[in-house]
Amino acid sequence: MAIDDQTILKKSAEMKYDYDLVVIGGGSGGLALAKESARCGARVSLLDFVLPTPKGATWGLGGTCVNVGCIPKKLMHQAALLNHYMEDAAAFGWDVTKGTHTWDTMVSGIQDYIHSLNFGYRSALMNVGVKYLNVIGEILDEHTIKTTNKQGIVKNITANTIVIATGERPRYPPIPGAKEFGITSDDLFSLDHNPGKTLCVGASYVSLECAGFLRSIGCDVTVMVRSIYLRGFDQQMADMVGAYMDRYGVKFVRPCVPTSVRCLEEYDAETKKLGLYEVEGKHEDGTLFKDTFNTVIFAVGRDPCTTSIGLQNVGVETDKNGRVIVDSEERTNISNIFAIGDVNNIGFQLTPVAIAAGKNLARRLYTADDCLTDYTNVPTTVFTPLEYGCIGLSEEAAIEKFGTKNIEVFHSHFHPLEWTIPHRQENTCYAKLIINKADVTIALLAFTFWVPTRVR
Repeated sequence: MAIDDQTILKKSAEMKYDYDLVVIGGGSGGLALAKESARCGARVSLLDFVLPTPKGATWGLGGTCVNVGCIPKKLMHQAALLNHYMEDAAAFGWDVTKGTHTWDTMVSGIQDYIHSLNFGYRSALMNVGVKYLNVIGEILDEHTIKTTNKQGIVKNITANTIVIATGERPRYPPIPGAKEFGITSDDLFSLDHNPGKTLCVGASYVSLECAGFLRSIGCDVTVMVRSIYLRGFDQQMADMVGAYMDRYGVKFVRPCVPTSVRCLEEYDAETKKLGLYEVEGKHEDGTLFKDTFNTVIFAVGRDPCTTSIGLQNVGVETDKNGRVIVDSEERTNISNIFAIGDVNNIGFQLTPVAIAAGKNLARRLYTADDCLTDYTNVPTTVFTPLEYGCIGLSEEAAIEKFGTKNIEVFHSHFHPLEWTIPHRQENTCYAKLIINKADVTIALLAFTFWVPTRVR
């Protein structure tokens, strides 16, 4: 059969459905996939709907990174860095009077920028012909998706291919008062008041990043750590992050887990008088922790958004954590259903990775391109007060993979040139290079400032 005949038959079969492709989820991966697929000639619809947090926070198109992740986090980190620059400015000849920080001004500017991005994504979808639907999507069968809008109106649509790109949401610990009186990163970046005295529960990168920038803008910050810092990262480097933050003024309660949150005084939205919450916890040795805070932020992990999208209706398999199991092509056990980004079981929870996966999948589906997404050696940065960046294996993972005798570790403290004039503390910044005996570099790890630039 001629190629042209095959193409005609394929197109004829695809026209049985409303769309060639329906993407469930409007985050970085879903947007990249939808736009690239449309550019390749596919008929595409993208479904996106944000369920409000327990505190009522919601947001527009763009997913976690744009609305409640990378973008506002990085901008608040920038606000924190400006505090340090003002401290250093006098040594470089600037006559700077250090002012006070205004939370409302910062949040207003950040939210205005985010709203412009939301609008830009809507326009970008329209420009390439993607049908955007602000609806909840539930898979009914291999080719049918039930959509429900905010008015509760239900409509079924069909597609030749379905891609799950629903991402993750923060997890609350199963303790009394957590959801009623605590918040997560989904709420923090649009909070209408300075958090005041804050407890960050967890030692994830989200928790430490939030603790770092809140401390720098003047908040009294405590971090409650169950066991180790930055699980999954190189532990020598993680301990350096924790030690620096401790010197920086962040208080750590470790090892300890929360057991309850109780409201002593509710936040007054009219006067913006801060609330007061009593947190109880238990140390590893059994002794009790008790203190009061104006804000309690839970950053104890994230769960994939897979429980209510109809996976059970078609038998899509998930792992024990609820992530969708996929192969190297991001295909599930159902041949026409795929999953990309944070929601699948093979990717890094990073925006550039999701974007790459989305574009590659679109090209495999609708062009002759067969490029797979390479999930090895993905660089990442933790935006703590002194940033930590890495690419490759942690030392623990390198030892597990190659054996202690088969790797070499080269390391050094260093003093950045920018720190010499203001006489910042020496022997704080640190870099580590890990190679195996075949002289192949398997990791580069750095603890310094401006990490993305320096590691690159």
